[in-house]
Amino acid sequence: MTIRHASPDAIESPYAWARLFVSLLIMTIGSSGMYTITVVLPQIETEFSVSRGDASLPYMLTMIGFGLGSVLMGRFADMFGIFRTIIFGAVCLGGGYWMAGAAQSLLAFSIAQALLIGIGAAGSFTPLVADTSQWFYRRRGIAVAICMSGNYLAGTLWPPVVQHFIESAGWRLTYQGTGLFCLVSMLALSWMCRLRPPVSSTGLKTHSNGPIRRFAQEAASSNPARPLGFSPSALQALLCVAGVACCVAMAMPQVHIVAYCMDLGFGAARGAQMLSLMLGLGIISRLGSGWISDHIGGLRTLLLGSALQGLALCMFLAGNGLVSLYVISGMFGLFQGGIVPAYALVVREYFSPREAGARVGVVLMATLFGMALGGWMSGVIYDASGSYKAAFINGIGWNLLNASIMMMLIYRARRGLQRTEGLAQA
Repeated sequence: MTIRHASPDAIESPYAWARLFVSLLIMTIGSSGMYTITVVLPQIETEFSVSRGDASLPYMLTMIGFGLGSVLMGRFADMFGIFRTIIFGAVCLGGGYWMAGAAQSLLAFSIAQALLIGIGAAGSFTPLVADTSQWFYRRRGIAVAICMSGNYLAGTLWPPVVQHFIESAGWRLTYQGTGLFCLVSMLALSWMCRLRPPVSSTGLKTHSNGPIRRFAQEAASSNPARPLGFSPSALQALLCVAGVACCVAMAMPQVHIVAYCMDLGFGAARGAQMLSLMLGLGIISRLGSGWISDHIGGLRTLLLGSALQGLALCMFLAGNGLVSLYVISGMFGLFQGGIVPAYALVVREYFSPREAGARVGVVLMATLFGMALGGWMSGVIYDASGSYKAAFINGIGWNLLNASIMMMLIYRARRGLQRTEGLAQA
């Protein structure tokens, strides 16, 4: 089947918005692969007679598969388009659930989780983010934020649904039924995504009427062959370092808030409530930051999010009462939820759209690595110091690294625009 490109007029058209909400549904369904394993963990421990640590291995492998799959599926989407990528991801996801549900050993279960479910889930994440960014220009930020909210929605919706069916039908049938649902629904929804994005590489020509915001002029003045004066590989490496740094800082409260509450004598239940509050407000943050990025651009949105996240980490150091921790946890959720989507916007603003899928995948993989590194590092620091104070300070240090990179990139963007304007006047 020949997949044709849409016309430039399709950017921000009713079709683009309809496609966006289909992408939101696909991501919400496909991201189930990241959360079902956490619900079924006790059953895996019992089924295969393994320790809690061994039962946690499939989760780690799933996240590794998801991270590597983000790069692979992003490149696949660049080469073959999002339609074929969704189909491939749906087949991987459905087959992975079926094989995991039939697994007779922890090894077989882990392989299905890593190679099929992890990669299949990635097929409904990074490629959809990159694809969405190419259907919008003036409202690209809010569009990407809506799309990426599917990942958070999956974390909200799937665990209680999976737990209900585990209790009524057992984990094996639940897994296989989930796989069948994901396969059928994603294949059906994929038909809305048959058109490839418009060939136009920038929305400046398509939407030239009205004032062009300063950040858009900065992006337009940057040559994709030398974005912000760097080679594409060098700029991508800087974004990866920034992604690791911000997510190392982000991981401290997200991974350790429950343990922190237990250390303070508030109990695990309070910590779980704070984590739920944090993630729930993250959806609002993601949408709000998308709106902000449409007005100030991806780089400045990243700097704003980094600064506010650093402020919240400092507040964690100062406040250790129950009420104050609830308030700070909510603020942290509001501050950090929009950081990761902004990386996809920066990639779209400064790199060639033909490379969007692969480059977004690499940068988002770096953020996942940062979350993993930050969670582990905070535990090591706690073991060495006996408290979480040093771990919060470590997070603040990594956050400062992220903010420093963003300030440097913004400075180079402004200098590049000034140089372009000077040449135009000359």
